[in-house]
Amino acid sequence: MRLVDGQAIYGLWLRDTKRFLRSPSRIIGSLAMPLLFLVFMGFGFQGAAIPGLPEDVDYLQYLVPGIVGFTMLFGASFAGLSILADQDVGFLKEILVAPVSRTSIVLGRIAGGSTTALVQALLILGLSIPLGFAPVSLLSLPIAAVFLVLLAITFVGFGIALASQFSDSEGFGLIVQFVIFPLFFLSGALYPLEGLPSSVRYLAYANPLTYGVDGLRGVLVGTSSFSVWLDLGALVVSSVAMVAIGAALFQRVEAV
Repeated sequence: MRLVDGQAIYGLWLRDTKRFLRSPSRIIGSLAMPLLFLVFMGFGFQGAAIPGLPEDVDYLQYLVPGIVGFTMLFGASFAGLSILADQDVGFLKEILVAPVSRTSIVLGRIAGGSTTALVQALLILGLSIPLGFAPVSLLSLPIAAVFLVLLAITFVGFGIALASQFSDSEGFGLIVQFVIFPLFFLSGALYPLEGLPSSVRYLAYANPLTYGVDGLRGVLVGTSSFSVWLDLGALVVSSVAMVAIGAALFQRVEAV
């Protein structure tokens, strides 16, 4: 049995992608919360004096990369739910007993979850343009896509690692919501990290979403707290680490 089976990865990716694109209610539901944040906060805090916000940056411009990052976090982390849904209908057992390595299964689920999360983030980015958002350059979009892919891989790996420890979707849903909102609020998505107490900032620096949002803001808006290369390096490390952790924990899942 090969360690990595390209056909298996492609098959799982195609299945997850088709299932997402054929479910309009899931697409709309995944966009509802980020869009509400974007509209109500983007216009509600327009012109407000926010500590640490650069003077030449409009709040909506500042907010959009944060909401795009949140969309990636929300969509990618819940990709773990598909594993538990497959367990309920028996599909997970079928692929676990198939002559395919667990690594291939994990990579296929990461590919599928990352694609669906990327679609959601691009839709939010597209919807933000009529609201007044404008990237500094069209050339920045391919670089932003790199950050989005790394964010997706990081949090899909996180979702798979977490889902592998649960046998029911209800428990997984409660825990993942408990985790993603602190990550969101400690990422600088809504407000500059400079306004936080120093003890809280250290927690933010350990958050992969912090570097994803900062990198997106750097390439799309032209302002960032760290260098874009530091953001990129941190995301590469976090994505590799979460894939490795997700694959290691998934090895323990039993075919029942």
